Amino acid sequence: MARTRVVIVGGGFAGVATARELERAGKNDVDVTLVSRQNFMLFTPMLPEVAAGSIEAQDIMQPLRAPLHGRRAAKARFELGEAIGVDVTRRAVTLRHPLTHDTKLIEYDELVLALGSTASTMGIAGVEKFTVPLKTIEDAQVVRSRVVGALEAAATANDLAERDRLLRFVIVGGDFTGVELAGELLAFLHEILDYYPSIDRTKVELVVLESGARLLSHLPDKFGKYAAAALAKRGAILRLNEEVKAIDGHGVELNSGERIASATVIWAAGEKPSPLADALGLKTNKHGAIETEPDFRVSGTPHVWALGDCAAVPRPWGGTYAPLAQIALREGPLLARNILARIRGRATSNFSYEELGQMASLGDREAVAELPGGAMVTGFAAWLLWRTYYLGRLPGLRHKTRVALDWTLGLVFPSVSRVALQEENVHAAHR
Repeated sequence: MARTRVVIVGGGFAGVATARELERAGKNDVDVTLVSRQNFMLFTPMLPEVAAGSIEAQDIMQPLRAPLHGRRAAKARFELGEAIGVDVTRRAVTLRHPLTHDTKLIEYDELVLALGSTASTMGIAGVEKFTVPLKTIEDAQVVRSRVVGALEAAATANDLAERDRLLRFVIVGGDFTGVELAGELLAFLHEILDYYPSIDRTKVELVVLESGARLLSHLPDKFGKYAAAALAKRGAILRLNEEVKAIDGHGVELNSGERIASATVIWAAGEKPSPLADALGLKTNKHGAIETEPDFRVSGTPHVWALGDCAAVPRPWGGTYAPLAQIALREGPLLARNILARIRGRATSNFSYEELGQMASLGDREAVAELPGGAMVTGFAAWLLWRTYYLGRLPGLRHKTRVALDWTLGLVFPSVSRVALQEENVHAAHR
């Protein structure tokens, strides 16, 4: 009997989790091809720490050409490429190589779309041109470079207004990414300013702009209040209920007409499903997410499945699941088992999952965590819980060891001398 060809498009949490389970449970039934426009999986929850120099970039990058599950499992084939079209009648995906731009067709029996998400500009003028998002390794490195470059320029600036602009760092968005980045950058600035005796610390500002009434809107109100108090205590300037009208090369303009001068604006205000979901011609909801059945089958499209940030998977109690890493990690194994069930003539299962809780690192050995049942843990205990959980989720013993070593050394030695004061960063503020 011929093995079923399963093609998975997307090398993030959802796609890799699906491939691993197919390798483990279906090695005699399926041939798996994992397609991604990058040859590594990025552990995105730790991007703020890379941006602040707490850990090295390579420590959160897992090569996708390495065995996904181990030597005893059937190894998935990896294909570097970006899906640009799907022929559901022929059951074939058109791939474009990101380096050569050559195109090719790859046929499938079952197709899994785990396309992820991208930063959303929310239709605000200047976001794409004048801000830095935090979605990729390159973004994290640019954030750090821009911060260091701004300090270098400010150290010799004679114009007081220009120095003020250089020393003000703005983060737009007060949810998980914005809050965690703010906490990490505060710790980073506290350390790195020792290297700039000509800069008055009291003149350095980190501003967080949030359009809502509180931080961490996906968590209960008390968590947002704690995060706000913790960040404010360490010097962050929190501006809640502030709508951004436009962003240009000089800073941010608010809907109120106020302007905030800044040379470094970081965009953490929103995400949207990968635009590829719309481009492939599949049925999507008003947010651009692929509509699926509860078992991940794409509505009205046979032999195509979707999960993760690009999919609108319905919840039993109404609505759809949030685009969170912990949900994607649990969707993948069930989708894989559903594919195997279908191959073997069995019934598929609907996805049902209640979040175990959420955590946000606040930097400087502090965090806030929601446990099952809504219990709240804060401070150093929550920080240890955050690090323990994500260290356990990192793929591969080598990555776990390297990150644990980085964290241990960071408790004793400043991190900025190792990764921040690089010559290339001097020029980054003007890119």
